[in-house]
Amino acid sequence: MRNFSSYCDKKVFLTGHTGFKGSWLALWLTLLGAKVCGYSLPPNTEPSLFKILNLKDKIKNIEADIKDFGKLKKELNAFSPDIIFHLAAQPLVRLSYTEPNETYQTNVMGSLNILEAAYSCKSVKAFVNVTTDKCYENKEVKYRYKEDDPFGGYDIYSSSKACVEILSSSFRRSFLKDSYALATARAGNVIGGGDWSQDRLIPDCIKSINEDKPIEIRNSLSVRPWQHVLEPLSGYLKLGQLLLEKGQEYAQGFNFGPNEESVLKVSEVAQKVVDYYGKGKVIVSKKDDLHEAGLLMLNIEKAKKILNWEPAYFADEAIKKTVDWYKNFYTNNIDMLNFTISQIDEYEQAMRE
Repeated sequence: MRNFSSYCDKKVFLTGHTGFKGSWLALWLTLLGAKVCGYSLPPNTEPSLFKILNLKDKIKNIEADIKDFGKLKKELNAFSPDIIFHLAAQPLVRLSYTEPNETYQTNVMGSLNILEAAYSCKSVKAFVNVTTDKCYENKEVKYRYKEDDPFGGYDIYSSSKACVEILSSSFRRSFLKDSYALATARAGNVIGGGDWSQDRLIPDCIKSINEDKPIEIRNSLSVRPWQHVLEPLSGYLKLGQLLLEKGQEYAQGFNFGPNEESVLKVSEVAQKVVDYYGKGKVIVSKKDDLHEAGLLMLNIEKAKKILNWEPAYFADEAIKKTVDWYKNFYTNNIDMLNFTISQIDEYEQAMRE
């Protein structure tokens, strides 16, 4: 029996379903027996995990912009979901420096659009709004940020997600006392097979290895918490399940980060990728002038205590699973849908253990 069996036959509206995290979540939800409607722009990478998993034939697939409020409201009400997972975003820190307006329009106004559309849809009982660990005012000190710490953000992406947290809290208090239960979910650096986004460490490592080029890393000493994509997704599913069952009691913000031992330097992660792949060389390139956080960690005690959620993998296992996925994709002629499902099965088993 699978974890999260309460999603069976539930109608789930998922924004950002064509992206990396969204594709993993869409597949997992279908395995749980949920009826999924995805709403997102078309995949913006090639290859694309969404296409590799052939998800358009497994869910209701709507390719549209979260900024189009009229279209969003119409499709949401037509589907009449029980729960919404909102993942659609401009998720890249470095891109936010060149596209600040688009970042705010998508992340802030897009979030307001889906919050308001959900308010008009009487079937919606629960809403998980996914933000980021970068929503906190990061002092770059050895401190794990708790859910009640101040929001902030040095770069445009981070500040946009801080705005989404404030917006969610305000919307909840202003409108949702007798409506759906709204919670926010904050996760950090996520790794896993099928990510081809720009400026992602492991995808860049894999690309260099397959092109027989040295792996150039910018911020070798930066420290990050590393977690497999299924870790935060399991947290979102657990939170959504409790929102459906208990309502407003769980309508608050939660951190979903890795274990303390899973905080590693960028250089350490790159070297582990080389070791697990069996080839490649890491070199340190010159840093550019764009600011990126050197240190950011989450305190996950609240999720452990209130949700009974905790990570199932350490960083080594997360990196190994990720490298295995890419190695099979690039070097072995196997069915990647079944392989991806097998990784979900393995993760669910690890959760139970």
